[in-house]
Amino acid sequence: MSGKAKNTIQPDWISKTLAGVLLGFALCIAISGLFAWLTPGGPAAPQKSQATMWITMPVWGAVLSFVYLFRSGAQAWRWLGGATVLAYALLAACRHFL
Repeated sequence: MSGKAKNTIQPDWISKTLAGVLLGFALCIAISGLFAWLTPGGPAAPQKSQATMWITMPVWGAVLSFVYLFRSGAQAWRWLGGATVLAYALLAACRHFL
């Protein structure tokens, strides 16, 4: 296998799509939680629930769009899984310390 063929993006459409849908949704929920906790007023601020709710779709859409740029489905699962675990760890830290 040549070096050029080794660096190409593999068409693992089903695996990448499932990673984007499942892990992308979990990631966008954690990011919206971080948005609620880290912006002024915390999660109890007036009308923040609407902003937190509406931020989920653009984030999820971005993850679903960029998931196909991973070289393989396994790489997409690893990176999105790691990002999701990190986001939930940050969310737990925010809830504990703020």
